[in-house]
Amino acid sequence: MTAGTIDHATLSRLVEAGALHAVHVVGKTGGWSVVIRYGKVERPLAAQRSRQVRVFKRMDALVSYLTNVGISRFDVDAAGYAPETALRPDRDAALRLTHEAAEYDKWFREQVEEAIREADDPNTVWVPHEVVEEEMARERSELLGLLKNEGK
Repeated sequence: MTAGTIDHATLSRLVEAGALHAVHVVGKTGGWSVVIRYGKVERPLAAQRSRQVRVFKRMDALVSYLTNVGISRFDVDAAGYAPETALRPDRDAALRLTHEAAEYDKWFREQVEEAIREADDPNTVWVPHEVVEEEMARERSELLGLLKNEGK
């Protein structure tokens, strides 16, 4: 947990003990955080996994959370609230790669289906491997002959 924050378990114990003096909901860029005042201190609520200050993206989720914990009265300071507008370039790149992969997969499957249709066609002419090797050897020697003549 980040120094100066409290976690869910601590908040629950404070509510059960009736030790809360005030709960403030503070607007931030991208959401809302909760500041708990008990005794002479104020501490923000920490997220369970990251242990950083928890930010609720939606006010209804925040209200639901607080009421489930047993907090039904709180004040709201919306002065610093701004909807999150920051782009996520990592997600943008991942989405682009996903679309490219899907397009390639579609093209590849079409190519395989076309090859299977051609192979299944009774009019398809099959060329034996030995014939292909002979033709490639002949073409290779012709090309090598051309390259030798250009060097002279």
